Amino acid sequence: MSVIVWWLVTVVMVAVHSASAGVVELNWEVEYKLRWPDCKEGIVIAINGEFPGPTIDATAGDTVIVHVTNKLSTEGVVIHWHGIRQNGTPWADGAAGVTQCPINPGETFTYNFIVDKAGTHFYHGHYGMQRSAGLYGMMIVRSPKETLQYDGEFNLLLSDWWHQGSHAQELYLSSRPMRWIGEPQSLLINGRGQFNCSLAAYFNKGGVKECKFKDNDECAPTILRVEPLKVYRLRIASTTALASLNLAVEGHQLEVVEADGNYVAPFTVNDIDMYSGETYSVLLRTHNPTPSRKYWISVGVRGRKPNTTQALTVLHYADAPEYEHLPYPPPVTPRWDDYDRSKSFSKKIFAAKGYPPPPEKSDEQLFLLNTQNLMDKYTKWAINNVSLSVPATPYIGTIRYGLKTLNYQKPPGKEIVEDYDITKPPVNPNTTKGNGIYSFQLGRVVDVILQNSNVLNGRGSEIHPWHLHGHDFWVLGYGEGKFRLGVDEKTYNLNNPPLRNTVALYPYGWTALRFVTDNPGVWFFHCHIEPHLHMGMGVVFAEGVDQIAKMNIPNAVLGCGSTREFLMNRGRH
Repeated sequence: MSVIVWWLVTVVMVAVHSASAGVVELNWEVEYKLRWPDCKEGIVIAINGEFPGPTIDATAGDTVIVHVTNKLSTEGVVIHWHGIRQNGTPWADGAAGVTQCPINPGETFTYNFIVDKAGTHFYHGHYGMQRSAGLYGMMIVRSPKETLQYDGEFNLLLSDWWHQGSHAQELYLSSRPMRWIGEPQSLLINGRGQFNCSLAAYFNKGGVKECKFKDNDECAPTILRVEPLKVYRLRIASTTALASLNLAVEGHQLEVVEADGNYVAPFTVNDIDMYSGETYSVLLRTHNPTPSRKYWISVGVRGRKPNTTQALTVLHYADAPEYEHLPYPPPVTPRWDDYDRSKSFSKKIFAAKGYPPPPEKSDEQLFLLNTQNLMDKYTKWAINNVSLSVPATPYIGTIRYGLKTLNYQKPPGKEIVEDYDITKPPVNPNTTKGNGIYSFQLGRVVDVILQNSNVLNGRGSEIHPWHLHGHDFWVLGYGEGKFRLGVDEKTYNLNNPPLRNTVALYPYGWTALRFVTDNPGVWFFHCHIEPHLHMGMGVVFAEGVDQIAKMNIPNAVLGCGSTREFLMNRGRH
């Protein structure tokens, strides 16, 4: 049995598209609005006036049709459907310069795709730094035969927020020398946070003031109202631009059951660490407090030295007093630099029973060395000493019409890691800009080894959550220091590694993943931290180039750059 067929018949949670499948059709207008996300007025990108955008609720096998009208008067827009694999519709992935042209101001573009796999997902802008401006929302794909048993559910969309606009942030990051944007002013839960006030201020006499909300305040927390002795599913997604997060519920444990749209072997924790681009489902079991009361839900910064206060909301038991203060302080977020704790959580995640193990061996290895560099005194992030610059003509259009020869990069050998001292700033700090891509034949088993290193100046190494479009992959393992070829492969988990679409690369360490090239298209693989991607931290994979050249790609996808001119000239003949 071929790798592709084996994958299709064994992977779970895939719904067969049939005549009984439904259609979810939506009309969206994307525009800037004035809002008060953290009790301070700011400019957000809203959808149909909503911030965050409306939640999409579909069932696996459904066709989702979204008509997106761009009402941003001076810039393009695209929407990426994070976690949706886009089998057969790679042009609907929503990655500007990779799978489509940006939607021009005043124009409407229709995304039309099948949601083939149940799970907790989200969507967000993927042009410039529009995710930082608030262009995001939840996307829930339900299973026709849900195996989890619970009484109710809540969505928790976590994000970070700056008072400085996203355009200013882009300019700062692109300046010479680079001007860092700093830590976010606030953390948001479902688009709501509190700046310069706290729900728990009464525990800190003389500190920040206590929040006082009026009716319908946009920054008032969304309260989770629950009944005793019930089970609730919390669907959690992190769409942060920068911050890694930790979420805890006072007095309650959390049973982790889903990660990135895939069931995992259940395990129980007191709190969870989350990185940008990750999603989880956890089961929360309520007890029977006497008297009935409220409990804190806290979200704090991990992985970076925090200069941002916790986001707080409340788990409100039925019959608990509406306006009474909570009796205890919120849970304390673990130390930001306790990486051992973070790794311990990641290493608890295994695939649920019934999921396919990865192929025993890979056909190809790709080493991706993550470094911070300089280019003409501009600060850049680079992969294998190349800082990605996505072209004006989408890759998928260039391949489809054979407009010019793309720069297909040859995967570097192990020397790219072996010859580099990851513990010190780079000896040669200079990098180059490029737009080359990696090409894979269909049906190949590919190992990607992500290698972290020291930053450009001083001592330090950052967390990078890497997200792959168009695929799930198996997380084979994590390691400390430099990857040792021929040694560290022996530590891989080939029995029950989790399937993910986003994975953390920890400071001064490596992360190994394996995926099958079973989805013809052009797919982004990048750090999900918005400033890092803006500064070049990503690569692009092309799969099945011969099949892309035969695809019936809608012309509306390719109305920019060289494809626009090509299609116009072809129309004249």
